[in-house]
Amino acid sequence: MNEFIKVLLNQRSLRAALRDLSFEQLAEAKEKFDAMFQEREESALKEMAEQEERKAKLAEFQAMLQQAGIDPSELLGSGESKGSKESAAKRAPRPAKYKYTEEGVEKTWTGQGRMPKAIAKAVADGASLESFAI
Repeated sequence: MNEFIKVLLNQRSLRAALRDLSFEQLAEAKEKFDAMFQEREESALKEMAEQEERKAKLAEFQAMLQQAGIDPSELLGSGESKGSKESAAKRAPRPAKYKYTEEGVEKTWTGQGRMPKAIAKAVADGASLESFAI
């Protein structure tokens, strides 16, 4: 929070800051503050009225759907649950780029993250990384 807002929201700090102003400056500041407050209040009231109107429309449509015997969730897709949509949003795992053998077991590596010890040792001994490519 910046310093101005701290002063503005603390009554003692605000009183101390306003003591330095002349009465004319204080009156001018009050007029400007009142005008900005009124603009903000009108904007907030308009937004609340729009939200109430939207809620009323949603309730009206929901009642119409219930009268028609339609479940509102059917309109959102092919009857998928939310859980399946969330899993579809996750990215697919990266495909493996390298294949290596460690302790007799064949394993793969995507090329992302830390290099497996078996590949790191082979590269340190002079092998090329491309020799492990799939």
